[in-house]
Amino acid sequence: MGSAYLYLESLEINRSHDVILELKDAHCPDENLGSLELAVTLTPKEMDTKDSKMLLRRSWKRTSKLQYHSLRLSDLHRKSQLWRGIVSIALIEGSNLKPMDSNGLSDPYVKFRLGHQKYKSKTMSKTLNPQWREQFDFHIYEEHGGIIDITVWDKDAAKKDDFMGRCQVDLSSLSKEHTHKLEVPLEEGQGILMMLVTLTASAAVSISDLPINMLDDPYERKQILSRYSLLRSFHNIKDVGVVQVKVIRAEGLMVADVTGKSDPFCVVELNNDRLQTHTVYKNLNPEWNKVFTFNVKDIHSVLEVTVYDEDRDRTADFLGKVAIPLLHIQNGERKAYVLKSKELTGPTKGVIFLEIDVIYNAIKGGLRTLVPMEQKYIEEEPRVSKQLLLRNFNRLKRCVIFLINIGCFVNSCFEWESPQRSICAFVLFVVLVWNFELYMVPLMLLMVLAWNYISFAAGKDTRQRDVQALEDMLRGEDEDCVRDDKVPGSVPSDDAQQPGSQILESFLASWHFAWIDVMVDSDKKGFMDKLYAIQDVCSSVQAALDAGASFGERIKNTFNWTVPFLSFLAIVVLCAATVAVYFIPFRYIMLAWGVNKFTKKLRDPYMIDHNELLDFLSRVPSDIQVVQHQQLKLDPSHSPSKRKKHIPS
Repeated sequence: MGSAYLYLESLEINRSHDVILELKDAHCPDENLGSLELAVTLTPKEMDTKDSKMLLRRSWKRTSKLQYHSLRLSDLHRKSQLWRGIVSIALIEGSNLKPMDSNGLSDPYVKFRLGHQKYKSKTMSKTLNPQWREQFDFHIYEEHGGIIDITVWDKDAAKKDDFMGRCQVDLSSLSKEHTHKLEVPLEEGQGILMMLVTLTASAAVSISDLPINMLDDPYERKQILSRYSLLRSFHNIKDVGVVQVKVIRAEGLMVADVTGKSDPFCVVELNNDRLQTHTVYKNLNPEWNKVFTFNVKDIHSVLEVTVYDEDRDRTADFLGKVAIPLLHIQNGERKAYVLKSKELTGPTKGVIFLEIDVIYNAIKGGLRTLVPMEQKYIEEEPRVSKQLLLRNFNRLKRCVIFLINIGCFVNSCFEWESPQRSICAFVLFVVLVWNFELYMVPLMLLMVLAWNYISFAAGKDTRQRDVQALEDMLRGEDEDCVRDDKVPGSVPSDDAQQPGSQILESFLASWHFAWIDVMVDSDKKGFMDKLYAIQDVCSSVQAALDAGASFGERIKNTFNWTVPFLSFLAIVVLCAATVAVYFIPFRYIMLAWGVNKFTKKLRDPYMIDHNELLDFLSRVPSDIQVVQHQQLKLDPSHSPSKRKKHIPS
């Protein structure tokens, strides 16, 4: 007939409440289905420690390790899947740490743990007084906070990392909306950690049934729109907006069980916020009809929706995934998304139907672009492979070739290969040099942005060509992986024709000879040292190629209007820079910049260093991310408005 929800947090313990619940139906939201009158008394249940452990053990057996760490937000007391606040930890420095190496120094890093949430700081080499200056955000689920476990370790590449000490921070003893400077001594070791801890109350992340959602209530929607209006742009800068995700259903999912069916459930992630639906058993066309609500701290975040198959005996099976940048969302549109592979580079079987609404403040979103991105506390370890090395090398090569082509074009003007072009270049050079002013530098960048915008508006869009080239490269990698799987140790025959393959092959050959050198070494310690060294070198080369290629692609995509919000933000900043340089003498600008740099440490000794330009570029997607976020073409048989039965193949 209908359903209703009773929110227990609104009730007082050991007190009777008269409650009237209005019944609703997801398919007939306007129909009056009556109401229920209840007398409700909330009484705490005492649970024996043994029973509690048994319940947790059963929950562990039914849930995979991946779900336990990243999907389950409840043990016994978190079944509502709500978080009540945020604790920000700025790890500043350590002093007088215990020396662990033979040289009297250490390579310390810090691990933080709050419940299932984990963070790890960067490693500081050869020091007993490290300066980390990193920030981490945890979610608080308990009413009274919790205890953060902190351990310090010495990085050792050749063997297991050495323990240097531990400490704890009791959040219940700290006041909210206030920054606390803590100098915590390490137990079971020596030294002190200095941290800044801030507790911030926040609206809860929540999950509910389809008929019960705040944006469909006109009053609630009006309140949220007022909360993120332009008039409140400088109130609570970290609270950028809110996103509501309706997970309707999925169709034609992959078969994961021997019965020809699957037990699918859906996980919705936004940065470090993770919520999941219930499991629909023995079904390839599940209906969840759940509504997820998240707070938005960065409008450039990517919403990830993943479908898994529940397996009580082992790790949950992956069925498909989609990644949707918040800035790509069209509010109120019920849309079918083709599920993609884990790497988001190709399709897999099935579609999922979502309806998403995003409400945010554009000024807050722009200001948050110039601060460091939030780190994810659960990330996959980077793997080293020939395909990734070749892909990153080719990406970096494209950026270098672009710069070389520009240099060749300029040089051709000096060589008079085309007299007409050389004459025009000479006249332009004389005019620019004679009339050059500093404000023309940001002005020329503005002209590039404007020219690209006009070209795209006229239908001359070259962005799709780059995306298509990268998609072809990724498809080639998939084919190479298939061939490599069929013939162990074989090298694809078409690699010789790929750009950069000879350099890559020489690198792999040197790696192979290093491996032989390791194998013939009889010393056990030397074997492990060289093994870890080879792994570190390969990982470093792969990461460096990716970082260099991503940097060039992000600059290109800023001017290519890949993300219009960021391109408009760049226009605003460049316009301000042009006006400032035009009206204010350059020496005054440099003087103000230098005074700010020299006095920043004095004004705020614990400020976390960051570069606004790099923070801005970190929000611009690289070409790989553009491919991952691109939605695949939908089969016409799937309709967001029609529900059809599909017979599994």
